[in-house]
Amino acid sequence: MSPEDMLANSGNAAWMLIAASLVLLMTPGLAFFYGGMSQSKSVLNMMMMSFGAMAVVSIVYVLWGWSMSYGTQDIGGVFANPFEFFGLKDSITDADGNYIAGAWGYANVIDVAFQVTFAIITVALISGSIAGRVKYGTWLAFAGIWVTLAYFPLAHMVWGGGLLSGSEKGLAAKIFGTMVNDDGDTVANVAPIDFAGGTVVHINAGIAGLILAIIIGKRAGFGKVAYRPHNLPFVMLGAALLWFGWFGFNAGSAFAADGIAGLAWVNTTAATAAAIAGWLITERIRDGHATSLGAASGIVAGLVAITPAAGALTPVGAMILGVIAGVLSALAVGLKFKFGYDDSLDVVGVHLVAGLWGTIGIGFLGSTTGLFYGGDYKQLVVQIVIALFALVFTAIVTAVIAFALKPLGWRVSAEEEANGIDEAEHAETAYDFA
Repeated sequence: MSPEDMLANSGNAAWMLIAASLVLLMTPGLAFFYGGMSQSKSVLNMMMMSFGAMAVVSIVYVLWGWSMSYGTQDIGGVFANPFEFFGLKDSITDADGNYIAGAWGYANVIDVAFQVTFAIITVALISGSIAGRVKYGTWLAFAGIWVTLAYFPLAHMVWGGGLLSGSEKGLAAKIFGTMVNDDGDTVANVAPIDFAGGTVVHINAGIAGLILAIIIGKRAGFGKVAYRPHNLPFVMLGAALLWFGWFGFNAGSAFAADGIAGLAWVNTTAATAAAIAGWLITERIRDGHATSLGAASGIVAGLVAITPAAGALTPVGAMILGVIAGVLSALAVGLKFKFGYDDSLDVVGVHLVAGLWGTIGIGFLGSTTGLFYGGDYKQLVVQIVIALFALVFTAIVTAVIAFALKPLGWRVSAEEEANGIDEAEHAETAYDFA
């Protein structure tokens, strides 16, 4: 990349570095959100699961994650060759020491910085489903294996030109055929829409959380003990940090400081505000109270739902999407008691349910191809296909990994769980009650 090109794109480059930093902040925000929802004897472990994900995934991403996600040597439309850009070779500078330009006209290394933060938060999200009962070492091993076998392939399939993309070899092209675009490329007639990670992040993490919760099993007192959040201010602080960081997540996925980024910012706010209202109204009707936990959870439900749709909806459409997400997630968090799976901190009820709705809702509410905006059924079909494919793919991969790690031991002992996982796994406690 010449100095002139770098100067011409310096505004976009600056915005993307800021966006990457905002998304990175989301994981400590998630640590506060999950930590506050946990018991006082397991808050440190819960927060450490997020920080552990930051450590493991960052290392793995630099080594082979970028290559598997965005390499040019596609393998079956599922993942790219992990050795092509191993250790980011041939990804930062060329033989003359000039920075290599990425797909968006600024230095490619900035794209690497942005994308690694998505991988980190996705793995961290899963941890909420298994709070308070899992060995830390096994969790770290799972983080490294799962991001390699589930996240990187799905990122390649959706964003790297694989099976769930709009490329000519994708499933959408096989269903509704192809066309030649203005650039002369053969692409799907109806391209899947996943602006910032409905499939790659939220459906991915949500179904992984469900599979782990089922395989690892329930906490000792599940269904008998009321597991109340130990620190609601932590929960609300975490939700606030997540909302702030999410502007990098969604507006940053425009990959430029332009009108699409502005639309994504407004849609993110509109959907999230509507989701809070939807959740609180549902609580008020069902329970007679609108709670702070409900407001914080509504924030996350709205953020999750608008993630895949942030660049494809009008602000009014975003509000409709958000309020439905708030209602659906508020109702869905109770399903674990009905069906008997211990999704400790409602990863399934919020991320899986809102992620599915956000991905499929584009088929109804998309401002150019949605059913309610003059489009036909085709976008809806494509959105359902990519959501179901992601669901099944990750469920199978996660189950295989979870069973493969059983020899390491998933669960702490019953005594350690009862006394507190913080003390057992980290030799620390969050609070001194002496």
